[in-house]
Order: sequence, then structure tokens, then C-alpha cells
Amino acid sequence: MSIVDRPQEQTYKGGWKLPLVEAFYSIQGEGYHTGKAAYFIRIGGCDIGCHWCDSKVTWDARVHPLVPVEQIVTDVEQTPARSIVVTGGEPSLYQLDFLCRLLKEKGLRTYLETSGTGEFTGQWDWICLSPKKQSPPKPHFYARADELKVIIFGQDDFRWAEQAASRVDKGTSLYLQPEWSRYQQLIHPITEYVKAHPQWQVSLQAHKFMRIP
Repeated sequence: MSIVDRPQEQTYKGGWKLPLVEAFYSIQGEGYHTGKAAYFIRIGGCDIGCHWCDSKVTWDARVHPLVPVEQIVTDVEQTPARSIVVTGGEPSLYQLDFLCRLLKEKGLRTYLETSGTGEFTGQWDWICLSPKKQSPPKPHFYARADELKVIIFGQDDFRWAEQAASRVDKGTSLYLQPEWSRYQQLIHPITEYVKAHPQWQVSLQAHKFMRIP
């Protein structure tokens, strides 16, 4: 049995309810859309478990309430948000067609942040693929990625980043992001790498510097 509780999974198999960790309106702090206002829907459950993860509270779906998707979308409507980011955990573990359909009916833009280990569901205006070498994405996610964001923790991650970049479309935006706890050690080698390989850009977790959610 994985980190996602399989018996309970039957309850939300159709995507009518999702294990909601948190939902909030804030500023996007990473990647291509840094600095833009967005509403974040963070779904619980992850089948990877990166040792450096800064959202370990999301891993076990069983500890988070199953919330009706209609309620999630109703809460979105209480804010001025026009862009909705679905993140995790690992959101590709769930059926997201119903969530996206309701959001699209409200005229909202949908963004997915995923490692690509699950199935592709939902309708997305932008997909940020953040692949993990210990559990690589399913092949179809590479072709759908608008943005490739690779977390750099050690030197070998640069090689993994290039392997991932070789599989995405030519127009995909490429980002290297230092793992937050090792920012001081990593920011110089990352910037030097980007200078030597200008097809890449640096992604910083700006929201942490801003001290906002």
C-alpha cells in the first residue's frame, strides 16, 4: 500500500471529493508565473516522498478531509482569483476532470503543478512538470509540459535536469530551482550553470523570501 490510502481512494475515485490540505489566495512564488496572483488548491497524497520535501504534511491523504469539489470551487469564488493552481502532494493521483470542468464554467484559468507520476486528467491552461528521478513521470506528461522545473539538491540533479529537458517539447520553459534548505550552497553553482547553459532559467521560491504563503 502506498502513501495514498487505497481503500479510501474508492471514495474519491470519480473526483467528486478530494483530500484537501489547504486552499488559499496568494502570489505565485516559483517558475514562469512568479509574482502573479493565484488561488492555490493543495491536494493531499503523494507516492514519491522526497526526503527534502517542504510539504511533508501532504503525504498521507488519510489525515486530510475529503471536501466536495463544489465546495472547493465555491470557496474560490469568494476571492478575486482568475488563475487556479492545483498542487500537492501529487495531484495526478486523482481524477481532476470534474474540478476543472467547474472551474472552467466559472471562466477561470487552470494551472497544474505535478511530478507526473499518475494519470493525466483535467483541462489545463498551463502545466508545470517537476520530475523526480526516483519516480520519473509517465511519458505523456513530458509532451504536455509548458514548464519544466527541476529541483536541484545535489550535483547529479543537473544531469537529471538535462535528461528531462531532452524529453519535453522545444518551446517548454526550463527552470532550475535550488532546494530551499540548501539555498546558500546551491545558488552559486545553479547561476553558473545557467550562464553556461542559457536555455535554462533560475527559479527561486520568491514567496519564502516574501514570507507569504
